Amino acid sequence: IQQTGMPAETVDLDVSGVRTLVLVVSSLGDTLEYDHADWADARFEVAGAKPRTVVPPRTGDCILTPAPPPGRPRINGARRFGARPGSPFLYSIAATGERPMRFTAGNLPDGLRVDPDSGRITGRLRRRGEWKVILGASNRLGTAHGELRIVGGDTLALTPPMGWNSWNVFGRNPDDAKLRAAADSMVLSGLIQHGWSYINIDDCWQNKLSSTDPFLNRPGRDAAGRVNPNGHFPDMKALCDYIHEKGLRAGIYSSPGMYTCAGYTGSLQHETGDAQRYAEWGFDYLKYDWCYMTHTAPNLSLETQQATWMKMSRALARTGRDLVFSWSETLDVWPWAKDFGANCWRTTGDITDTWESVDGIGFNQDGREHVAGPGHWNDCDMFVVGKLGGGRLRSTRLSADEQYSHISLWCLLASPLLIGCDMTQLDAFTLGLLSNDEVIEVDQDPLGRQAHRVQRDENVEVWSKEMEDGSRAVGLFNRGEFEITAGVGWKELGVQGTQWVRDLWRQEDLGRFPDAYTTRIPRHGVRLVRIRPVRNP
Repeated sequence: IQQTGMPAETVDLDVSGVRTLVLVVSSLGDTLEYDHADWADARFEVAGAKPRTVVPPRTGDCILTPAPPPGRPRINGARRFGARPGSPFLYSIAATGERPMRFTAGNLPDGLRVDPDSGRITGRLRRRGEWKVILGASNRLGTAHGELRIVGGDTLALTPPMGWNSWNVFGRNPDDAKLRAAADSMVLSGLIQHGWSYINIDDCWQNKLSSTDPFLNRPGRDAAGRVNPNGHFPDMKALCDYIHEKGLRAGIYSSPGMYTCAGYTGSLQHETGDAQRYAEWGFDYLKYDWCYMTHTAPNLSLETQQATWMKMSRALARTGRDLVFSWSETLDVWPWAKDFGANCWRTTGDITDTWESVDGIGFNQDGREHVAGPGHWNDCDMFVVGKLGGGRLRSTRLSADEQYSHISLWCLLASPLLIGCDMTQLDAFTLGLLSNDEVIEVDQDPLGRQAHRVQRDENVEVWSKEMEDGSRAVGLFNRGEFEITAGVGWKELGVQGTQWVRDLWRQEDLGRFPDAYTTRIPRHGVRLVRIRPVRNP
């Protein structure tokens, strides 16, 4: 391992008789932002036939998620939902199946009601408590029932937030029309019926006086100190109302600094007013990005960080509206973030659509599982699947197997799930990735456990997550460059006896296995399974 300031190290390796040689440079556990590999005067000295370069195999975009059964209702989505008494309440019953469909919600607490046509539960909780609500969805082909636990208290985000964020596709160019189109597509694509619920604006909705764009070159605040949206967002309240009318929730972005990461108006010394402004507009989620503070804060002591985060946390709590508080930063806050008001916090720098980035982020989360749980989640950053941009729109650089690994690992880690692609250009493969209810259920399990690593060797990682019903979700990952056979024993997972194994991506039972499960895994691929004990009659 080389570190800054150390002299170069000579590598001279005899590879006589080696048929296949793979040179791998991987993360040291501090994410790829700090890792570099520089090869100086690199060469192979060969006697005999010239070596042949082998191009790693890349599989096609095989859709593993089966098509839903024709027509019959199925209730999906989060089964636990938290809200503060007195705050506006919005929960959309997620149900696939033929429309028209009628919805019911039995045992709703006082102050809430369900719209039988849309399935939206709205109103305001009148008191603290916990209610077991029986959801129903019916069409001409049948009826489905599900359970939702509504918890009235101070804790939001009892399951990891699921939604969409503007940054990975629109970057510095979000606008009102693009946000409305994303909301429309969330509904028209059917993703809302699988539990996806947030439409979030990232950076650059504010003003920037240094810009030459007349829509941005405006005062950041009005005479009363209230933050102004730029000209690309003419009416924030109307935008939030539009999103809510779709049965979705709206998210916004700011920074504790004078400016945001991209140099737009930040919230420094305006935390209380900004929080109230977001609530008045109707937002339900705030992403708060630390990066500008790294360059401008007088000191970055632990006390400074904690006081800064807590200031906005308290401001949000006083608004009378439930806003999920998401921290985005590059500082190591995960050991204490939940004690200072965070519902989720980034544990990594920004993700990119490369295997090195996904691998370097996802497989370095072990050891953080003890801080994750209902209301507080380790955030691995947005999905990098589908059509991405920030400039010219293009398809993700991840292979199909890498995308399956990406989503499987994020769900095992109970990370917030935020789509980053263009919602208006969802192809069948991307829809299959984002609409597999059995995979999403791993992320949204009410127990709220984050997976931990149970096995690791040169190429294989096995991660296990306890589920509320006593089963376990298990991911077997191949980080290597060639297809392999890999497995895991029940002893390593801490279970005993014959286990029933189900493939979650294919939604098919694989059968009974007495002491272990073994399978073939493609390059950079995954087998995501759920195991449960076989019950004897």
